[in-house]
Amino acid sequence: MTTDAAEPTLTIDELAARTGVTVRTVRFYGSKGLLPPPVIGPRRVGRYGPGHVARLALIEELRQQGMTLAAIERYLGRLPAGIGADDLAIHRAVVASWAPEAVETVTREELDRRAGRPLGEEDVERLAAMNVVGPADDGTFRVDAGLLRLGVQLLDVPLSQESILAARKVLVEHSRAAAHELSRLFRGAVAERADEDVRSLSAHMQPLVVQALLTTFQRSLREELGEWLTGSRTD
Repeated sequence: MTTDAAEPTLTIDELAARTGVTVRTVRFYGSKGLLPPPVIGPRRVGRYGPGHVARLALIEELRQQGMTLAAIERYLGRLPAGIGADDLAIHRAVVASWAPEAVETVTREELDRRAGRPLGEEDVERLAAMNVVGPADDGTFRVDAGLLRLGVQLLDVPLSQESILAARKVLVEHSRAAAHELSRLFRGAVAERADEDVRSLSAHMQPLVVQALLTTFQRSLREELGEWLTGSRTD
């Protein structure tokens, strides 16, 4: 059963399409206990919610990093009970941060498959504006595999393209500033240390810092949105 407040509304076919996997894959993960069972609704139809979508995306990210099913099972087993979709998304972002940038060339049909749904021309143009996809030769597309799922999710956000691009600019600028300051701090901390300490810090810094930044940002954003919504209701 999903642990999120949103009502589970997706059928198994819709869940598979949303996450870009096959129905067979969804059932396989469910049979292995990697994916919680659906909520059984009217006519005994299983329904899936945001928690299922987020967990399936995390599983696929772990699989793409080369983890075995046993390793994925151990990873998921260490997650807190009742973890929600937002926190699962943070875990997936941390896992994705380990991978190098991956730009692939795909056909139009493959782009739709990976997006988990048919993309209209306007959708493709918006993804191109976000630097998620770009035209290649012979009608194919260059796709940033690490950003595609996020870009597709942004297509459904009720914001204008200009607002999304402005938000991206803010995130990039502040992320670079934070990365610069953290790197300067860490370099100073190990300046007089042995080479093995420097290598150890380099190996562990990225996933740890990414998780810290994501968690801190999520909490700060939740507070800001809470204050904004409270102020709007008061007004």
